[in-house]
Amino acid sequence: MQDTTQQLRARLPTKITGIVFWGTVFVGLILTLFQMRTLEENIRGRHALQSNRFTEAVADLLVRQEAASPEVLSPRIDTLIDAHGLLGAEIVLENRLLRFGRISGESHYHEQTLQTPDGIPVSSGLQRVVMYLPSVEAEVARLRKELLITMGVLFSAFGFILQWILQRLLTQPFLGMVTTAQRFTVGDEQARFDETRQDEFGFLGKFFNKALDYLLVQQDELKDALARVRESESALYHEKERVEVTLHSIGDAVITTDEAGCIEYLNPVAERLTGYQLHEVQGKVLSEIMQLINENTRQPVENPVDQCLKCGEILELADHTVLVRADGEEVAIADSAAPIRDRSGGIIGAVMVFHDVGHARKLARQLSYQATHDALTGLYNRREFEQRLKEAIEESRLRGDEHALCYLDLDQFKLVNDTCGHIAGDELLRQIAVLLQSRIRDADILARLGGDEFGVLLMHCTLEQARRVAEDLRKTVRDFRFVHEEHSFEIGVSIGVVTVNASIHNMTEIYSAADVACYAAKDSGRNRIHVYKPDDHELKRRQGEMRWVARIRKAIEEDRFVLYSQVIEPVSDPSLPVHYEILLRICDESGEEVPPMAFIPAAERYNMMPEVDRWVIDRVLDTAATIERGPLREAVWTINISGRSLGEDEFLRYLLRRIADSPVPASRFCFEITETAAIANLRRAARFIKQLKTLGCRFALDDFGSGLSSFAYLKNLEVDYLKIDGSFVRDMVEDPIDHAMVEAINNVGHVMNIQTIAEFVENDAIRASLQALGVNYAQGYGIGRPRPLDELLASRGLSQVAARDCG
Repeated sequence: MQDTTQQLRARLPTKITGIVFWGTVFVGLILTLFQMRTLEENIRGRHALQSNRFTEAVADLLVRQEAASPEVLSPRIDTLIDAHGLLGAEIVLENRLLRFGRISGESHYHEQTLQTPDGIPVSSGLQRVVMYLPSVEAEVARLRKELLITMGVLFSAFGFILQWILQRLLTQPFLGMVTTAQRFTVGDEQARFDETRQDEFGFLGKFFNKALDYLLVQQDELKDALARVRESESALYHEKERVEVTLHSIGDAVITTDEAGCIEYLNPVAERLTGYQLHEVQGKVLSEIMQLINENTRQPVENPVDQCLKCGEILELADHTVLVRADGEEVAIADSAAPIRDRSGGIIGAVMVFHDVGHARKLARQLSYQATHDALTGLYNRREFEQRLKEAIEESRLRGDEHALCYLDLDQFKLVNDTCGHIAGDELLRQIAVLLQSRIRDADILARLGGDEFGVLLMHCTLEQARRVAEDLRKTVRDFRFVHEEHSFEIGVSIGVVTVNASIHNMTEIYSAADVACYAAKDSGRNRIHVYKPDDHELKRRQGEMRWVARIRKAIEEDRFVLYSQVIEPVSDPSLPVHYEILLRICDESGEEVPPMAFIPAAERYNMMPEVDRWVIDRVLDTAATIERGPLREAVWTINISGRSLGEDEFLRYLLRRIADSPVPASRFCFEITETAAIANLRRAARFIKQLKTLGCRFALDDFGSGLSSFAYLKNLEVDYLKIDGSFVRDMVEDPIDHAMVEAINNVGHVMNIQTIAEFVENDAIRASLQALGVNYAQGYGIGRPRPLDELLASRGLSQVAARDCG
């Protein structure tokens, strides 16, 4: 800055002075040129004047001294020559040439004839005077030189004076302002101009200082604004990066367009789904690139972006929309399009977000299929069948159409399951499904209702036509042979047929009728058809059972079951523990006890026994846990398990958990299952027994001997007790065949290390006969009648905690 200041200090006054100086010189030269023009004329005029005056003086001298000799005249004429500024003179006098002074050939001369004062020549025509004056050119050159030297001195003095004045008045304050400006420029914000001067520079200093103050304020504001802008830019950049990363990372495809629907951006997922790269389609109209069709009708679907730009609202694609990719592959998509607006609310584009829903739609179709179809057979399931049945009932009510329902229940299916296993049973069901489907019309509905039960809804079919179709189905199944490995089975089917017409009020009514008709066919000997009629007595009995379902449910909710017990005493060995079989009654709404055979069949038929069995198990286990003393502390509690409960895995898990949590030893609980239930669920029964026996529980097989294959199945069941069917025990004293059957069952049991229990022991004679045969236990009215469990506990001095009493 100092070098710059010195340069300004050296140059500025010189420039200003030079401008003024050379301007003055230029003006002086112009004036000199004008003056030099008249200088020669003035010199010539002066020479002429000098010549005239010299001539007059010489003439006057000659007149006064006419007779004087040249020698006398010479000094005086020389004096006149000097006095009049001449170089010399030639005087022709009486033909004599007289020369005076310094005569040079270069001298300007002036010739003039002498005349007397009154105009008469001194000599008649012979006298003349030639005067020599200095050269006009030399005179002019001399004067020019003197003028130039004088002007140079004057101009130099003027220049120095002017420079000093300008230095004081202009240059120094100006340099001061420049210095201040330079200080401010390099960052000295405290630098200010001089405001103390009382001239223009002081005014400018005030003006500039105010300008600097304003500039600093603006600079601070600008810095703050720039800082905010940088922060905004940084935030915007990070936000942009975040948005780009987000758009690149999200699983949805994103396409943005301008207000004309031309593509501006595609994220990688959009590139993958459309088959186009961004650089290929940028700037192109989206609807030309993105081809949308309906997957069902194959008709084009309007792009939601176009609709969105028109209406300015968020829109979604219609269902079943498919995107046709660049390579022709179709992708099922779901999307939404939303307008992009500026601050004023104007639409400047749109954004479309979509994703591949092919897998989701496939799953939805699969779920829909699974929700309406049986997984094993591929037929409609019970839920879908009931929906179609509801529609048929409504159609009959509104239009008077007649349809028919066939309820099919396979015969001997459990035999296949138990003999060859569930895999064979499943294969049988699949083959039967194909077989049945081939025998009905496309308009008819075939469904698997559960287990080995099927339903056929015959649309627009009279009852007689339905009977013929049902007969055809029965014969088709009867003629079918199911072969699995070395086994071959004949399968039958029992079919209940019921009409669907305007007289049917609801689905429950028609289901009940079909169910009753089917079971009537089974009860009639299986592999039969039973057509329902409104006055059917079997239906009335079944309807009574259905009413019992509601009563049983209410009894469970209101805790109106009553536990009874019947003693099972040792016959041959008094050291064996006493057993008590738990029996069940219901205390009805009027306070009367209802025997088990009034409600148990309904509970078994309508799958309520697992819930009833749980209620019994909870009460018995809780009661046994309270017995801490007396003979009952070692008693074995026998609990009946229904066939339904025997086949439920959830019930087995529940029972295992309850036994494990009970403080009572598991060996004090004996679970009684009927031979019929065990044979019907042989594999499940075997697994049920095995898992509970690992905890120490005991098992009794009830009604043994009632089935034709009792002994064949016995070796597959790890039971502890055989309960000899009461039909053999009751008359064994009088009937030798019954006696032999009891003896045979007892012997087989003992050979297999299984203890035996005889039922229906009604007198001492039967007891004595059983004792003679070596039967281990006896149960019946001759041993002890059933009585409330609370009464038993009270007789032993125990708290009555088992169940309520109807009294």
